[in-house]
Amino acid sequence: MAALDLASIDSASASHDPFDYVIVPGVISSDVLPAIHQDFPKIDKPGSYPVSQLDYGPRFDALLDELRSAPFAERVGAKLGIELTGRPTMITVRGQCRATDGKIHTDSAGKLVTVLLYLNPSWEAPGGQLRLLHNDHDLENYAAEVPPQEGTMVAFTCRPDAWHGHHSFEGQRRTIQLNWVRSRGYKMREQVRHGLSASLKKITG
Repeated sequence: MAALDLASIDSASASHDPFDYVIVPGVISSDVLPAIHQDFPKIDKPGSYPVSQLDYGPRFDALLDELRSAPFAERVGAKLGIELTGRPTMITVRGQCRATDGKIHTDSAGKLVTVLLYLNPSWEAPGGQLRLLHNDHDLENYAAEVPPQEGTMVAFTCRPDAWHGHHSFEGQRRTIQLNWVRSRGYKMREQVRHGLSASLKKITG
């Protein structure tokens, strides 16, 4: 059984102010969520980890394959008005959030689109809820707020004005981040950088 409900992406409404984005609650079928939770990699430290540095179960692996698939790229690309099919992809995973995470930023110019897929059973905390912002300095001036609840997806174009961030939160916050990137060279450089960072985290604890 497929994990991703592609029809939910088709029926979602994209927004274009202050940049192109789409928010899709319930993009993961509720029938497969328990197995994905069970197979989620054990991550007890903050930071982003490339999937090559993680151990996880088969249902989580199958979800990653769906995220890398051409049908998923077609659906997200159609919503954001950008051709993504055949573009290189990178996937990183987070399991923990530190109090200093979430500062306002944009994603690097080597990325075309960012997808964030959340896997937290519920979310009551005021912090840790992603905000898509109108500027680079005010978390209260936001176009949309996205609670990181299980099965919720947000995708946005990586533009110089695509500011985003969240109020401080410390604790478990499970997120899969997928990026379509501009070139394989950029992907290789980022894989090396993330790999070195993940190795350093294991050494330093």
